[in-house]
Amino acid sequence: MRLLRRVHAVGALAVALLVCLAAVARAQTPITAPTPIKHVVVIYQENHSFDNVLGKLCVADRRCDGVTKGALPNDDVIPLSRADDVVLGIDHNMHTQKVAMNGGKMNGFANIPACTEAKHYACYTQYYPGQIPNLAALARRFVISDRTFSMNPIASWGAHLELVAAQLDGFTGALPVRTPASRALKGWGCDSNRDAAWRATPTAQAQMVPSCVPDFSLDPLRYPYGGAYRPTPVQYVPTIMDRLNEAGLGWRIYASEGPGIGSYGWAICPTFAECLYKQRNRMVPSEQVMTDARNGSLPALSLVIPEGSNSQHNFDSMLKGDNWIGNVVGAIQDGPDWAHTAIFITYDDCGCFYDHVRPPFNGWGLRMPMVIISPYAKPRYTDSHNATFVSMLAFTEHVFGLDPLSARDAHAYDYGNSFNFEKAMLRTPSMTRSHISKRERRYLRAHPGDPDDPT
Repeated sequence: MRLLRRVHAVGALAVALLVCLAAVARAQTPITAPTPIKHVVVIYQENHSFDNVLGKLCVADRRCDGVTKGALPNDDVIPLSRADDVVLGIDHNMHTQKVAMNGGKMNGFANIPACTEAKHYACYTQYYPGQIPNLAALARRFVISDRTFSMNPIASWGAHLELVAAQLDGFTGALPVRTPASRALKGWGCDSNRDAAWRATPTAQAQMVPSCVPDFSLDPLRYPYGGAYRPTPVQYVPTIMDRLNEAGLGWRIYASEGPGIGSYGWAICPTFAECLYKQRNRMVPSEQVMTDARNGSLPALSLVIPEGSNSQHNFDSMLKGDNWIGNVVGAIQDGPDWAHTAIFITYDDCGCFYDHVRPPFNGWGLRMPMVIISPYAKPRYTDSHNATFVSMLAFTEHVFGLDPLSARDAHAYDYGNSFNFEKAMLRTPSMTRSHISKRERRYLRAHPGDPDDPT
C-alpha cells in the first residue's frame, strides 16, 4: 500500500511537472502571422524606472510587482516619497546604473552622487496614479509588463540605437561627446560630428570613433566615410527599418528637429547613415503622429519620440508628458486604425530612479515601465515574463513575418501572453488633459533644458 502511494505521488508529481512544462512552452510559443495587428506604435519616453512610475499603482491595485519602499546601501528601508511634477535630475550613465544595481542587490542608489542622504535620497521617489492620469488609466485597463528591462545599463543614445538594431554595433552605449569638428551642429548622430566610445571586440580597449553607423553603399564621392565625418572602423548593421523595407511595409520615426540635443538627439534616424541620407523623409515631426492616426494613415511601425518638453525627461514636467501620451493614444483610439493597432509605452532608461527588481540576466539593465495597449491586449493583465526592449522588435517581426536581426531578437519573448487575438476589446478609457499651473510653466520656461545635457 505504501509503495502504491509512492507510485501515485510520483505520478502526480510527473503530471504536475508536465503541466508546468506545457505552460512554459505555451508562454514561449511566438506569435505567428497573420494576426489582426497592422500597426505597431512604440511611444518611447525618457528616463524613469518601473517603481518610479508604476510601483505605487501596483501596490494600490494589488496587481503587479511594485513597492513603495526602497533599500539603502546598508539595507535599511526607507519610504519612496511622492515625486515632484518637475522631474529631478539624477545621474544615470553606465557607471551610475551599475552602482545603483550593486551587483544585483538593488541597494546602491544612494551611492549615486545626486541621490545621497545630503541630497535627501532624491532618486527614492515615485509618482502616484493621480500624477500620471492617462498612463495610469491605460495601465489599469490594459496590460502592464512588470518584467521588461533595458537591454543594457546605458543612457539614451545607446538605448535608441538598440531599439531598432537589437545591438550596439560595438559602441559601449556611452553618450557621444563634442569634437573640434562638432561646432554648433546638433544631435548625436552622423551629422553631429561627435565621437562615441567603441570596441572592436567586447574585450578590446575602447576607442573614440564617429557616433555613426555608416552605410558604405552611399555615393563615395559625397560620403567617403559611409556617412561618418571621418574614417571609422564601425560596420553597417541591419535595422528593423531594413526588414520592413524588404517586406514592402511602411515605417516612420516621429521625431522633431528642435534645437540642442532634444528629440533630434533621440531621433534614431541620424545615428544611421542609411536612414539619414537615404530615408530622411521617413523622419517626420513628432506631432504628425496624431494627424496620421486621425487620418488612418499610420504605417506598419511608428516610433514616436517626443519633443523634449513632452518627454518626461529630467527637469521637465511629468504631467505635461502624460498629456502628450494621452494626446497620442487618444488620437489612435479615435482613429480608423485603432482596431488593428498595438501600442507599447515605455521609457528609454532608468533616470536613474529606484527599482527593487534584480535583472534576471547578467548584462541587462534596470526594469522599465511598460504598458501595452490594443483592442487585443488582455484586459487588466500583468505579464511577468522576462523581456527587454528587443521584445518589441520580436513582436513586430512575428506580427509581420519578418526575419530577425540577430540571435537576440530571434530568441526574445515577444509579449505573446499579453494578447488574445481571438477577441477584441474596443472600449477604451477616455484620455484627459491636465492643467499645469502658471507658476510651474514659468519655472519651466526659466529653466530650459541643457543642450549638452549628459542624461
